[in-house]
Amino acid sequence: MGRKVPTLRPAVAAMMLVTAAALAAGPSAALPPKPKKPPPAPQVPKGYAASVKAWHTATPGKTAPLDGSGRPRLALYALNTQDRVELDAETARGGFTTESLERAARFLRDPRTGNSFPVEPKLLDTVYQLQVHFGAAELRVVSGYRTPKPGGHSNHGRGRALDFVMPGVTDEDVAKFAREMGFVGVGTYPTSGFVHVDVRDRSYFWVDTSGPGRSRRERGVLGELAAKSDAAARERGERSIGPFVIGTNVDSALASRGHDGDPTSESDDEDEGM
Repeated sequence: MGRKVPTLRPAVAAMMLVTAAALAAGPSAALPPKPKKPPPAPQVPKGYAASVKAWHTATPGKTAPLDGSGRPRLALYALNTQDRVELDAETARGGFTTESLERAARFLRDPRTGNSFPVEPKLLDTVYQLQVHFGAAELRVVSGYRTPKPGGHSNHGRGRALDFVMPGVTDEDVAKFAREMGFVGVGTYPTSGFVHVDVRDRSYFWVDTSGPGRSRRERGVLGELAAKSDAAARERGERSIGPFVIGTNVDSALASRGHDGDPTSESDDEDEGM
C-alpha cells in the first residue's frame, strides 16, 4: 500500500492561506499596525492634588464680609503670599473706587518680581459678580498680575486676568456661569486645579490640561456659546472694554471703562499655574 498523505484541518489550512497571501503582498502587510502611544499624562508635583483639594474646600461657617449697608465685600486671598484684601462695592454689580483699585493692584502684584500694574475695573466687577452669585466667602487667588515676557501678550500682563479657586464651588460650575457674562475669557485647568477669567472685547473659552508651571495643552471650546453670550450682553446694554493701552494711571483706567475697541488676543500665550 502507498503511504497515506496527512490532511490539514480546515481551520489550519485557512490560516496558512491568509499568511501566504500576506507574505505575497509584502513584509509590511504581514505585520499588524503598531498601536498608537497615548499622550503622556500631565506631570504634577507630589502632594499637589491634596493642595488643590484644600483650596476648593470651604471653611465651615465662614461667609463673605459685609460693608456698612450689608452688601458683601469682594474678598480676595492670595495662595502664594497669604495676603488678604476686602473691597467695598458701590453696587450689587460691582463698582470700585480709585483707592480700592490701587489696593487691588498691590494685592495682585507679581510675587516673583514684586511688580504691580493697574487692574482693569471691569475685571473686579466680573469676579465680584461671581462671588455674589455663588455666595462664596472669598476668592482664593492663584495668579493675578504677571510681568510680561518679551513679545508676550497675556491678559495677566495687562491687569485683565485672574486665576482663582472659589471654595465650595467646582471650577466647572464657576466657568459655566462666567461663560454667560459676555466679553470674557474663561479657561478651565482640570490638572492644575483652577479657573481663569479675564475681560476682553470678544469672548473665548478653552480647556487646558497642562500641569502647574508646564507648557500649555489648550483647546478652544464652545465657540458658538461665546458669540451668543456677547450678543446677549450687547442686548443688555453692556459694552466690551477698550483696547489695551500701556499706562499706570488708575484714574485713566476708570475713565476708559466701558469703551469699545479692537478685539484682544483670544488666549494667553504664557504658561499658567503656580
